[in-house]
Amino acid sequence: MPRDAPDAPYLSTHLAAPPDGDGGVVGRSLTVASYNVHRWAGVRGGKAYRPERASAVIEEIDADVLALQEVLRPSDRDDDPITDVAEALGYHLAFVVTRQHKRGELGNAVLSRWPLAGALAIDLSFGRLERRAALAVRLRSEVGLVTVAATHLALVDRTRARQVRALLEHPQIASGPAVLLGDMNAWRPTRASRALAEAFEARHHNRDWPASYPSVRPVLALDRLYARGATVVSLKTHATEAARKGSDHLPIVARLRLE
Repeated sequence: MPRDAPDAPYLSTHLAAPPDGDGGVVGRSLTVASYNVHRWAGVRGGKAYRPERASAVIEEIDADVLALQEVLRPSDRDDDPITDVAEALGYHLAFVVTRQHKRGELGNAVLSRWPLAGALAIDLSFGRLERRAALAVRLRSEVGLVTVAATHLALVDRTRARQVRALLEHPQIASGPAVLLGDMNAWRPTRASRALAEAFEARHHNRDWPASYPSVRPVLALDRLYARGATVVSLKTHATEAARKGSDHLPIVARLRLE
């Protein structure tokens, strides 16, 4: 970690896209997506660096709001893929650093067609070995403020349950319309998934969710979406040829109708 780097997690970037003339207010329906971009390393991971692959998938999805996990902002290169894709596609951007990676900053990002009314980091680092966080942003809509929280939960069940409890009790998520999505690292019913299902009245068993991992032949539903104050009209994986090469996870895409 660089000597002058603050303790993670922290809100590292909040960029605004050029005005689009819509007043910055979400309508009654929107498309949201979640995508683990695997440090821009494609399917194989390791030291590979192919940001153009996942960036092409993000463009292909064309969602109104995207939650991205394992976003790497390299310190050993001149480019910054997340900023590049936001500027190229006209998205507003918020990025929270979860931890300092040997190759740069690693964390969660949100891309939004609409201006962000607020953005904050939520520390979910309850285990000694895993640094985890969530990024919560707010959007102005016809029904008031809507919270969208992007996260990447722990591998250990007990730690993941504590993280879910912290998210559900957070004042920005606990009230009003909210969408929680990301890589939940859960493929079977656990305390964490049951708590989410009860809080958001959503599905929680693997057979009820579209499988997203591994991308070449998905069998596990690691990537999930929960909504309150909104109806999930449709939920599916984005299983194109480009998506199977862009990361080890397939994106999930949902159509929501605000209540």
